[in-house]
Amino acid sequence: MYDPVQLRTFLTVAQTLSFTQAAGRLGVRQSTVSQHVRRLEEATGRPLFFRDTHSVELTEDGEALLGFARTILEAHERAAAFFTGTRLRGRLRFGASEDFVLTRLPEVLEGFRHEHPEVDLELSVELSGVLHERLDAGRLDLVLAKRRGPGDERGRLDLVLAKRRGPGDERGRLVWRDRMVWIGAEGLRVDPERPVPLIVFPPPGITRARALEVLEREGRAWRIACTSGSLSGLIAAARAGLGVMAHTRGLIPPGLVRVGGLPELGPVEFALLQGGRPTPASEALAAAVLSGGDRLSRPA
Repeated sequence: MYDPVQLRTFLTVAQTLSFTQAAGRLGVRQSTVSQHVRRLEEATGRPLFFRDTHSVELTEDGEALLGFARTILEAHERAAAFFTGTRLRGRLRFGASEDFVLTRLPEVLEGFRHEHPEVDLELSVELSGVLHERLDAGRLDLVLAKRRGPGDERGRLDLVLAKRRGPGDERGRLVWRDRMVWIGAEGLRVDPERPVPLIVFPPPGITRARALEVLEREGRAWRIACTSGSLSGLIAAARAGLGVMAHTRGLIPPGLVRVGGLPELGPVEFALLQGGRPTPASEALAAAVLSGGDRLSRPA
């Protein structure tokens, strides 16, 4: 009843919230993406996306289809791996940003380890900025980390520089897009007459840089209330009411809520970045992360 090709297109649109970005990732025309979604909506008899010229959002039925689509595609991939008899081997150094500590990334990695038991997977969890540096230094093979979203001047510059690195560089393979918001303890109010108390990662944290940039652009005074290289440490400080932190909208931890009265933080994107020449193992893990992107965009 449901075409796997159409389901993969649906998942890609759900992760990127963009028909254009989905077409780019899949290597097809935007009209093909629209056609796949339309046929899937005809097969289900339900609208799967709210869409206009400015935004794309999942409907309630679209949210329900996510789990079914992922299960169907995983079954296809297991069958293909079984009958091809391909067994990957070697060492794979994978880096993931702190943002994924509380997501379902462990499930994605567990599935990869089950499918490819002879791959020696080494996981590093660090700030996105640190992971970029390690990738450039050749100390990591594949990285899942933040990048600045569209509309951000420095983000566009990063993309230009990435494209100049030459063929074979897989930087900027979008996994999903979201917005950054201010969060804090329930009931916390930010006094507009006093410096904004910030809870931040140390440099070179991308969320730290974004928070400082938007406050300075709006002329808002700020002070650092807490610095920690651990997401758990930042969450503990926020729950204690020490201040506000910039965070991905879809990954707000339990016990924390959005805080208003502060400048908009703008979009953020999470992307896969490949170091050096891709290997069969790194491409297999990249495929697993891309197909499981909807699980990574929500708290565990």
